[in-house]
Amino acid sequence: MSDCNNNCSSCSQSDCSSRKESFKVEENKFSHVKHVLGVVSGKGGVGKSLVTSELAVLLNKKGYKVGILDADITGPSIPKMFGIHEQALGNEQGILPAVTPGGIKIISINMMLDDEETPVIWRGPVLAGVVKQFWNEVVWGELDYLLVDMPPGTGDVPLTVFQSLPVSGIVIVTSPQELVEMIVKKAYNMAKQMNIPVVGLVQNMSYLLCPDCGRKIYIYGEGKGEEMANTLNIPSYASLPIEPAVAQLCDRGAIEEFSHSYLDQMIAYIETIA
Repeated sequence: MSDCNNNCSSCSQSDCSSRKESFKVEENKFSHVKHVLGVVSGKGGVGKSLVTSELAVLLNKKGYKVGILDADITGPSIPKMFGIHEQALGNEQGILPAVTPGGIKIISINMMLDDEETPVIWRGPVLAGVVKQFWNEVVWGELDYLLVDMPPGTGDVPLTVFQSLPVSGIVIVTSPQELVEMIVKKAYNMAKQMNIPVVGLVQNMSYLLCPDCGRKIYIYGEGKGEEMANTLNIPSYASLPIEPAVAQLCDRGAIEEFSHSYLDQMIAYIETIA
């Protein structure tokens, strides 16, 4: 965070503001990204990458130019979900993102490794530096929305994204378990402290639909996602079921083939972001 704590007597308020602005990183000069949306979670294993991918696919299907910056450097899963296994290429303009069959642009650390199963064993400052490179060295071209799939928690990488990229808003992903209420509020409070709007809350794995009768089976309990969204005044909310068919599409690298309407209202709200 900034060295200035806003309580010092040696600088003016404008000085403090200019110091905060100094954290921003210029985007690649061959890129023009209109909106950056972060997808965050307070803990791992809640399906954040799935939600990132589905939001990107839905926005793309509505005709928007969309990209995904996979900022989960130590646990990248975005390329596999889209069936991307080749390494990234580059030219004199910078690093070129991969392009999915549907036209979504993607960059991930897995595309920089000789073997995608090689573990990334780096300390926080190095991870944060890679995220900055993905912003200012990747040739994104013209994008309406760049979705940033962040690692869980409130550590170095989310802080770097919030401080260095022009984030328009974030979507928080959670699951129905009781303890998650506290975790969601941590992510929410971090965004508020960084003056980043929270545009949506997604409760993933909310229920399983019985294949015979269609009854909702609440494996983890009904959860408090919608209640939290109302309490925290989060403007859009979505509840996603456990869908084996979607999991199979992810495993096949064919997430662009998924079809459901659970996120439609959230997409409609995201479209209003100016």
